[in-house]
Amino acid sequence: MRENIFDSLIETNSLFVDRQAFEHGFEPNELPHREKEIRSLGENLVEALRGHIPSNMLLYGVPGSGKTIVTKTVLKQLKSKGRANGTSVKAYTINCRTVDTKYRVIQGLANQLEVSGDPKIPFTGWPTDRVLEEYRRRMERRGGMHVIVLDEIDHLVSKVGDSIIYSLTNLNLDLDAARCCIIGISNDLNFTKMLTPQVASRLAQIDLVFHPYGANEINDILEERVKRGIREGALDNRVIGLCSALAAQEHGDARRALDLLRIAVKKAQQMGHEIVDNGHVRLAQSQLEHDQLTPVLRTLPLQQKILLFSICMNEDNGLRNISTGEIYRTYSEVCHRIMVEPLTPRRISSLLNELDGLGIIIARNVSKGRGGRSKQINSAIPESLDAMSEMRDSEPLIQEASKGKYRLQRPL
Repeated sequence: MRENIFDSLIETNSLFVDRQAFEHGFEPNELPHREKEIRSLGENLVEALRGHIPSNMLLYGVPGSGKTIVTKTVLKQLKSKGRANGTSVKAYTINCRTVDTKYRVIQGLANQLEVSGDPKIPFTGWPTDRVLEEYRRRMERRGGMHVIVLDEIDHLVSKVGDSIIYSLTNLNLDLDAARCCIIGISNDLNFTKMLTPQVASRLAQIDLVFHPYGANEINDILEERVKRGIREGALDNRVIGLCSALAAQEHGDARRALDLLRIAVKKAQQMGHEIVDNGHVRLAQSQLEHDQLTPVLRTLPLQQKILLFSICMNEDNGLRNISTGEIYRTYSEVCHRIMVEPLTPRRISSLLNELDGLGIIIARNVSKGRGGRSKQINSAIPESLDAMSEMRDSEPLIQEASKGKYRLQRPL
């Protein structure tokens, strides 16, 4: 019988002591550099312990700035204090990126109050008003204060509108034994502009902005996780600093730093090295960039692939800060080559904004004086990733387009 592959793997001396310390869902005992935000959230939610309704809140900040973990930590302490004081406090969180319809959000909230004998709310099929009424009934039965956390609320509202917020803010009008407040967590500082004036008025929220972490702050976060999660002496002295600096460049995303360090340790372990150094961090950076962008490039719609192909063609020809007009000329030639109907310049401008939103390109508006304003386009794809190859492999028409010759502008 062949040797079991896990015999050798399980005997490997791991550099990790507790790998969970580097997972996104890990809840540390300390949250460095978020004392102010914790205090602000607590000062509002303490009203629940006094028998009053806390104000609704919106927490803003870039991804990885600690919004979700701070909320979890404060709510955990709120519930603990409620139990100690005999105050009924129920808090629950819905991730609106995965639960992204009004029906499913209310169903998810109601299911967290389900007890034996309650009717099962189906995944779909009931009128939304009936689900909302069942949720209201369960809240009233439970009584006390209910804190509803809608994580990534901007994703939900941009997809289905703000009627869910209107419905939830109206609940207190129909409740007697129970009360509720809403905490929305958003990556978009302009989220409230998505709301109708009527809903914005009803929400009447307190805003709390989480600033991006700086390199030194991320450094402190990593050091705390390393003490718990990595074998002593396994890191080169420069590794934490490099991970922190790279993550600070990515808008202060602490999760990015944790991912870099976790993958760097895995790389060192796979290579049989006892010390994690900067070389392993660079390998981790390359893997992260590849893992994040490759699926996006492969699944872009055809017109966006043609557009990105046109940008890459010009950049390969040495052009930078490419004008939308130059991109459109190349794009039109490519469409003609593969016999695809080209879109209008206005629609191409919208597609450029979408690619910018995905982080694939950087579209910068520049003033041309009396000539008005224009966009300058540059690719944001890392050099380690061959975007042209990924698009050719996933789309036969791009493969065909790459065989053509095009009139490309030369750099000045």
